[in-house]
Amino acid sequence: MSVQIRAKDITLSEHNKTHLNAAMDQFKKYGLDIISTNIVIAKANTGVSVEFEFNIAHHTPVVINQEDKDLDAAIDLAVDRAAKALRRMHDKDVTRRGAGIKGLNVDEEVEIEEEEA
Repeated sequence: MSVQIRAKDITLSEHNKTHLNAAMDQFKKYGLDIISTNIVIAKANTGVSVEFEFNIAHHTPVVINQEDKDLDAAIDLAVDRAAKALRRMHDKDVTRRGAGIKGLNVDEEVEIEEEEA
């Protein structure tokens, strides 16, 4: 997974960069094939704007926008919202898979073969 962090009109400290990288490591637990993540941090009218864009294989991109007066608070809120969105996407993938071939009832196939013979 490639991560790009861009800051517009704001200088990021090492603390903020490590905070974002730790959050990206947290998203790996959902087992989604995240191809790339773009993070844009910009100055907004009311404070700071944080945008996450996740490009996930076989899914539409997930975009999270968050504004707040404090940079750390905006990052935390955006990370929470992103975790919620990725968790829901993971849950949909798991429930759609269903039982698969192992869940098929074998008894019905045996009865059909016996009737033909």
